Amino acid sequence: MESPEFVAGVRTHAANGTGAGPTSVKRKRSTVDSSPASAADHDSAEAHDQEHRDHEDRHPQGEASPETKTRRLPGVKRACNECRQQKLRCDVVQEPFQSCSRCNRLKLECKIESNFKRIGKRSKHAEMEKEIERLRRAVQIAKAQGFVLEDEEEAMQSQLQSPAVASHYTHTRNPSLIGSDEAVSSLLHLKRGGGAYIMPRIVRELDDFRLTEDEERQLFHLYWTCYHPFLPFLNENQTPDQYYQQHALLYWAIIAVASRRFGPDPTAILNKLATPLNKLLWTTIGDVPQTYYVVKALCLLCAWPLPTSTTSSDPTHILCGVMMKAATGLGLHRPNHINDFSRFAVELNKEGLHDRIKTWAVCNIVAQTVGTGYGQPASTLYDWTLAVRPNDSGPYSLGPELEARLQIERFCDKVSKEMYSCASDPRGVAGDEHRAMLMRVYRREFNELQASILSQRLSPVVVLHLKAAGLHLRLAGFFDSSSTPGYMDDLMALWRATTSYLDYILGPSREQREQCPEEYRYQLQDGYLLKYATNYIQQMLVAAGFSLLKLMRSFFVKQVDYARGKDLFHRTIQAIRQTSVVHNDLNWRLAELMVILWNGAKIKDPAALPDEPEIDDSLQLKVRCRHSMSLVFDSIWHWREEYQARGRGTLDASSTHLDSTLASSTQALPNAFGLTAASNGSLTPGASGVAMANGAQGSILGSGMNYDSTYDLWDPQHWMLDGLLDFNYTFAPAIEGAQ
Repeated sequence: MESPEFVAGVRTHAANGTGAGPTSVKRKRSTVDSSPASAADHDSAEAHDQEHRDHEDRHPQGEASPETKTRRLPGVKRACNECRQQKLRCDVVQEPFQSCSRCNRLKLECKIESNFKRIGKRSKHAEMEKEIERLRRAVQIAKAQGFVLEDEEEAMQSQLQSPAVASHYTHTRNPSLIGSDEAVSSLLHLKRGGGAYIMPRIVRELDDFRLTEDEERQLFHLYWTCYHPFLPFLNENQTPDQYYQQHALLYWAIIAVASRRFGPDPTAILNKLATPLNKLLWTTIGDVPQTYYVVKALCLLCAWPLPTSTTSSDPTHILCGVMMKAATGLGLHRPNHINDFSRFAVELNKEGLHDRIKTWAVCNIVAQTVGTGYGQPASTLYDWTLAVRPNDSGPYSLGPELEARLQIERFCDKVSKEMYSCASDPRGVAGDEHRAMLMRVYRREFNELQASILSQRLSPVVVLHLKAAGLHLRLAGFFDSSSTPGYMDDLMALWRATTSYLDYILGPSREQREQCPEEYRYQLQDGYLLKYATNYIQQMLVAAGFSLLKLMRSFFVKQVDYARGKDLFHRTIQAIRQTSVVHNDLNWRLAELMVILWNGAKIKDPAALPDEPEIDDSLQLKVRCRHSMSLVFDSIWHWREEYQARGRGTLDASSTHLDSTLASSTQALPNAFGLTAASNGSLTPGASGVAMANGAQGSILGSGMNYDSTYDLWDPQHWMLDGLLDFNYTFAPAIEGAQ
């Protein structure tokens, strides 16, 4: 007998006229001889078909016989998901709902979903093979660590044959295999000595790097707590699984940022993740990003780049350009017309539109900070989408924090384009008179911006970026000559901007803490602004340190409090060391270079200077093509010229001797000295530097240190510190005169 579904299908097929004729509904005879029973069934089926055709002849299309009207087919009965997966008969009752007998017997979840799709055996087997291979690698790692499997074969066989484990593998529909470890975690019972040990559950893998469930949970918590306030554009309510499903690069970018200060060995995860993350990064970029989640990942990696010891191996400025081009290619700058940039129709709800606008705003904020911090033109685009809209609560509203950050970076963009990007000058610097006029205009605009932002009582992160913008403006004072009108006033304003920025990031005053809203006061404690700051904040910290150094070794030292300036410089050196993520990275090397410059300057007490020192052009910069960061490059250039003039880099120990008794015990080096070099040169081994002349107990510069002829401070791109020797420190050097 044919099933009702088959008869109904045949009847519909014939009624629609899609069949080829009366013989189109007949079954094909098998080429194998049928049994008598099969032949009888076939003859019965043919008789039934003939009766059906006679019935159709008696009742044309569109008319139903009285017999058909009274004899209706029953409704289609739907099986549960588990029985449909196995193609088994199901006795589930839908109204009122009662689980089928098979699900009750196997203790499975009996449910009916309209969008359920069966998983083919091939994909299921591929998942199982992948999971088995991963478990084998996990067992090998455990054995290598000294753990012993207890009754390995028996435990494996008994657990794999259990209905619970079998059903879990059979009905897993998540392609990322998340959750499969829950079923197999009981397979491995490892012990070491007398105590039981359960292997940590691996939730993610990136090449040879593996992340456990507990590490993932802690790292995401650390990111939301410490790093998210600097760029608050990701959704805290999303789970790590959701971020991984959006894009793997976004997930691993969050992990990389959070791992900068994670655990007792902060560099353990970051060092292991650096190489596979770089591989994933450039592979993703090479495939041409097709989703704006990649743009979000690039925002994070440009704000907190992987550690590097040389500027020539730092791809941040390049990645920033890729980020902006990818964002405009995806149409983030025109969110209301997203279909103009897509092959498929895209419909955005209010939340989706707001997320794209927020991402586009953060792209411009990050691009501007990268341009300012690296002394390069910023690839920003401040258009109608990011226009200031007071009291707007629609999807274009960014919130007070991001809105204030965007206003600050807009101001920095004006300063860079007008004062450091003059089209009439070969080096792009505005003339003295024009720059003096612009300084008066932007000084007034900055005061208005500062009053507006401070009145909103925003977070210390916003206030810190406001002070960084003020320093960015005032660093133009080093471009002036001594004959510029108001020269000394500009230098004094530069001194105040420098000390204001340093005082706030190193330790705000009691009054500033009291004025800070209660929910943000944690950002003013325990060195939060230093430890978790973005790369831009760290670069401005270095610029402020060089600004102090340059002002205090000149005639201007007579105009300021020498003791306060010296103490502030010493604290700045310690702060730059604290921002270092791994030993011998760029921040660490810059701090040691500043120590050398301070000790080599032989700064005298202002009391020994004449009452009216001669004002000269010693503060004017020679390197003038790197915007406000020209100060940093110019200081390094002077260091090279001064010491290499003494005989190819031979340093005079009498002028640069560092007293090891003044080394701070709190500034010990990280434990991980032997860092392996990443494939892109992002990490440099600390032991590859020149040995100390007098051993561990002697002076760091000893009785003379010769620079090899291959060490050139400037690379062909004129980036700083490339090829500078790797200091092989066994302790953090102190500064002469430090208290």
